[in-house]
Amino acid sequence: MKKEFKITGFYYEKKGYKFRKFLHIKKNDSKKEIPDLMVIMMNPGSSRPIDGIENNTIESPAVPDNTQYQIMRVMLNCNLEFARIFNLSDLREPKSGIFYSKISEMEKRGIAHSIFDLKRNNEFDKLFISDVPIINAWGVSEKLQDLAENTIKRLGKKEFIGLRKESVPHAYYHPLPQNAHKQKEWVKVITEMIKKRKN
Repeated sequence: MKKEFKITGFYYEKKGYKFRKFLHIKKNDSKKEIPDLMVIMMNPGSSRPIDGIENNTIESPAVPDNTQYQIMRVMLNCNLEFARIFNLSDLREPKSGIFYSKISEMEKRGIAHSIFDLKRNNEFDKLFISDVPIINAWGVSEKLQDLAENTIKRLGKKEFIGLRKESVPHAYYHPLPQNAHKQKEWVKVITEMIKKRKN
């Protein structure tokens, strides 16, 4: 799969924090300039630029992870060519416990770390494509409720693709659960939802 897709990200730094604004997953032979799939996850985790430039002004090649391979599988199943991945937070932090503590830390410092923050309307309006399938897949932690609620409000009333956890508001299961069977199930269900929408 890695050979079929080109992975690029927009990496930047602000006030000592490392961020990623978005990630692109695009088929090598695609001529599309506008994404045909949007995906929203929790945060970029350990994502990093291959060229090592942490504060860039352009997209740069990125190292894919196992979660992104799940998105590639869905794209292949649904004949999609170009996915743009956003996150509830742009912060690159692989450890969830540290990530949650840094959210409140950044908010106290007035750092708009989410593209769904109203302070970043210009970026959002330029980058978010609303008339394509939107996969919500940021996980089911109750610690994400505020960020998730703000994101849903910012998106407005739209039809979302995703596996909901009904007992937690605005909770959508992550593409890469620990159980291999559930990983296959996530791809299967998301594929079916997208195909149903396209029909």
